[in-house]
Amino acid sequence: MKLYFLRALGVALGTLLAGRALAQGQVTPPASVTPSQQPAAASAQEPTHHTHDENWSLHFQQTIIQQWHNDLSPRYTGDHSLQARENAKLSLTTTLFIGRRLWKGAAVYFNPEVAGGSGLSGATGIGGAPNGETFRIGDPSPQVYLARLYLRQLWALGPAEEDDADDLNQLKGTRPARYLALNVGKFSIADYFDQNSYSHDPRTQFFNWSLMSAGGWDYPANVRGYTVGAVLEYVQPGLALRASATSMPTDANGPTLDFHYDKAQALTAEITKSYNINNHPGAVRLLGFRNQAAMGSYNLAVRQALGTAAAPDVTAARAERRTKYGFVVNAEQEVSPSVGVFGRFSYNDGHNETWAFTEIDHSLSLGATSTGARWKRPTDRLGAAFVANGLSQDHRAYLAAGGSGFILGDGRLDYGLEYIGEIYYSIDFPRYHAALSPDYQIIFNPGYNTSRLPGPVHVVALRVHVEF
Repeated sequence: MKLYFLRALGVALGTLLAGRALAQGQVTPPASVTPSQQPAAASAQEPTHHTHDENWSLHFQQTIIQQWHNDLSPRYTGDHSLQARENAKLSLTTTLFIGRRLWKGAAVYFNPEVAGGSGLSGATGIGGAPNGETFRIGDPSPQVYLARLYLRQLWALGPAEEDDADDLNQLKGTRPARYLALNVGKFSIADYFDQNSYSHDPRTQFFNWSLMSAGGWDYPANVRGYTVGAVLEYVQPGLALRASATSMPTDANGPTLDFHYDKAQALTAEITKSYNINNHPGAVRLLGFRNQAAMGSYNLAVRQALGTAAAPDVTAARAERRTKYGFVVNAEQEVSPSVGVFGRFSYNDGHNETWAFTEIDHSLSLGATSTGARWKRPTDRLGAAFVANGLSQDHRAYLAAGGSGFILGDGRLDYGLEYIGEIYYSIDFPRYHAALSPDYQIIFNPGYNTSRLPGPVHVVALRVHVEF
């Protein structure tokens, strides 16, 4: 693992040196990989002139995270418990973003990606896992795969236009200020929904899973976070409506997507309202979702195990066309040009097994970020946040009876909310198109278990991010 880290770090340093040959400029601001979908805090400025349309876009990112936790003294462990002692874990992702304009209003985007490494305890034992760049895949060696390949078509609904900068999966040029858009292909559903200027991207912002996305949204994706489907958008200044139909994995946390849409699919809808308070932009989003797949029932699994010596097994209680419903309320507000605050509340019914994201049925997160302008580091970022995660009654009863999901399973459960605090500082190196970010997280009741550990888990990490 040490050799792997040195090699990965060498690649990152090589990329840093190569970046010096590029034109000097700041690292791309933290955002989704579809910048045109950014919320109000990133899109409130009105362009003063129109730019020339470019036909190609080419960008690159690489993120390396090294993460460690303190030694623990658990009273008992299960199949998916956070390990009491383990070596530091390394993760690596490298992505190429290629865009090509096809005809008026249309472009195709292609993102090959390499990912490797492992999360702490294989990304198990904590509902809000501490590294959003890790996947629950057994083989830590780097793998090459297709992250995104999709077509985006815009139709203007008025004569007004705005400028788009050249960015990740975004072509430089003009676009309608009011438009209808259709996105079809393979992408991450989080590229379009649950956006937040301050808490959305583990490559540049908070590391924790329940801060990069709404914890209670079991968002449709394969094990690497991507899905296939369509997203329809209606966007005008101050208001955006989005709806999607996308595929679910064939198995919980599985790598293969199920294209039998009559049996398995995810429907998602969101409304975004942007506004300004004393010239400080903000946004409120309301998201609703319904997922359908061959999920197992927690209640049925517990009933099937009654009178036996075996622990309940939710995979043995699966049936076609089971559903999961939920919603997310997501808000952000700029307080000053250098400070912003945010919050999310998310909920799902929790009757059936977690299928795609993580074992969180309801979650509340609050936080704030600041630039380093006050200490003469205007492109640095400081962030601090708090999260409380919880489980449904059915879900906690299943774990208490000894059941396991793909994230959790201590063999028993004395239930309590999982509390997480995180603070990070991103040191920006604009000349090299890079940032170095130390991070600290403290986790109480990991896996919602109040009796498994005598104290909190302390997680420290260091992230190297290169983007141009």
